Amino acid sequence: MSRPTTYGVSTLGCALEGMLSVARAAEDAELDAVWASEFYTHSATVALAAMTYATERLRLGSSIMYGVGRSPLVLATELRDLDQLSGGRIVAGLGNGTKRMISDWHGWDPDAPAVRMEELVPLLRQIWRLHEGPVRHEGCFYRMNLVPTAPVSAPLRTEIPVMLAAVRPRMCEAAGRVADGLAGHPLFTVKYVQEVVRPAIARGAARGERDPAGCELLGMVISVIHEDREHARREAAAQLAFYSSVKTYDQVLDAFSARASRSARRSRAATWRRCTRWSPTRCSTRWPSSARRPRRSATGCGASRASSTT
Repeated sequence: MSRPTTYGVSTLGCALEGMLSVARAAEDAELDAVWASEFYTHSATVALAAMTYATERLRLGSSIMYGVGRSPLVLATELRDLDQLSGGRIVAGLGNGTKRMISDWHGWDPDAPAVRMEELVPLLRQIWRLHEGPVRHEGCFYRMNLVPTAPVSAPLRTEIPVMLAAVRPRMCEAAGRVADGLAGHPLFTVKYVQEVVRPAIARGAARGERDPAGCELLGMVISVIHEDREHARREAAAQLAFYSSVKTYDQVLDAFSARASRSARRSRAATWRRCTRWSPTRCSTRWPSSARRPRRSATGCGASRASSTT
């Protein structure tokens, strides 16, 4: 049975004040969710904590929170506290970034990121059940011998939803095997989702003896709101051109246009530099006066999201 389609907004690149403004606007516009981004200048956990006090109804998710860089214990306790603060509205969207980000930003071994995630997610769920007994784990990437020294109360939820950011088939399989959902990429096309993503989710679910229908799929659409339509198009094109210049996304682009060579797509980085002086720190929550405001919409920077499982 498929879930109904829901709509939300991702606060990509906003300062904290902008994220809170977007979250309030999203709730006022009767959207379903708001997603906090994380980068080397922004913490998703801090943004989500602030959003718990700025909203009452919205599902609050990270899009994404780094699965590398935090120990499983720190990550699990942060999510447990956030879920408590929000009254059970948190969705943990986890990702690794590119291999270079893993090694250069976090100083971790970038090999086998999907295998790491397949180990991390079940370990988080064990830690959320610490009230049931000690957590002892010996894995390829993580080691834990967590024996409580005092009574441990049960968390608000022991099954906080976990979604994995995935692009390539192997990480999509990991989402199907251990996660509650998959957070897609703005470069995803319908063809790529149908021919690559969904089959990979099904393979992973089969390995984990799970139902692939239980893996929620979140799609991201780049949205720019501005009084000048052409300016908005340039900013959106700049972000798409930037993603197209990253080698990690070659397989998505191959599925979109088999005739486009990798070297040609590399040249889009130059296009990205020429398109606009786009700044990832700029955020506007102004709705154009000339535009008709739809009933279910939010204002702000970032990307709109729709989640569905069909």
